[in-house]
Amino acid sequence: MPQKTIGFIGLGVMGGAMAGHIRASGERLLIYTRTKSKAQMLLDAGAEWRDSPKELAHECDVIFTMVGYPSDVEEVYFGPEGLIENARPGAILVDATTSRPDLAVRIYEAAKARGLGALDAPVSGGDIGAKNATLTIMVGGDEEAFQSVKPLLEVMGKTVIRQGGPGAGQHTKMANQIAVAGNLLGAVEAVTYARSAGLDPRRMLLSIANGAAQSWQLSNNVPKMLDGNFDPGFYIKHFLKDLRIALDAAHVMKIELPMVALAERLFAKLVAEGMGDLSTHAIYLLYERGLV
Repeated sequence: MPQKTIGFIGLGVMGGAMAGHIRASGERLLIYTRTKSKAQMLLDAGAEWRDSPKELAHECDVIFTMVGYPSDVEEVYFGPEGLIENARPGAILVDATTSRPDLAVRIYEAAKARGLGALDAPVSGGDIGAKNATLTIMVGGDEEAFQSVKPLLEVMGKTVIRQGGPGAGQHTKMANQIAVAGNLLGAVEAVTYARSAGLDPRRMLLSIANGAAQSWQLSNNVPKMLDGNFDPGFYIKHFLKDLRIALDAAHVMKIELPMVALAERLFAKLVAEGMGDLSTHAIYLLYERGLV
């Protein structure tokens, strides 16, 4: 793929690593984030700073965004200072934020009206996947735009699949988060039960972690729970946001997701207890402290 000018907005735990892979691939990279100090490693690696999304948008062929909440997405994309108003004709906008499917459709339609491409491309794999470029990237939007940016997506991720039209990437990410919630609650309750029964949880894992109960949560997060390591790989506050997006979408589709509703209640309690900046597996603390 000929060298293009790539923009990246949002350089947090995930975005910084993702942008780093793009820069390491040899592309010209322009960056913006609210806290400039987060950009220093990329600037040292040859990325170029721009003072606003508007300024960045004027120069880029492809712009990635990886921000926190749907409200942040709206702020970056819409309005006189936003990407849609200021991107140059033919540019492709790729939102990697986990956000609302209906917002992804809105961005797509507004972008198309101005001669731009737009893809929703949320990711899964956490900070480790971002650092190792092994993310799963779930894409919604037009096939032509997808094929155009697929080589860039493959620089950041291992599994890159277009799921359908605009919003399909976000719906796929919601399905992912629903499955994660179920696996995580199951793993925590298995450990809670084992401890209450007088078992050694680590020895219990040797029996169940590779059978029908096996899951990424059992193998990766349960050892961290038992070690008391709740450093953020994926923030509780962001997972709560995702669960609420899933519940809102389910309401629109007129379906019931009782497990997701339970998970939302428990994660909301964690945030209320001041633990929103811990990793998702810190839900174990609710059980350990009898707060469920």
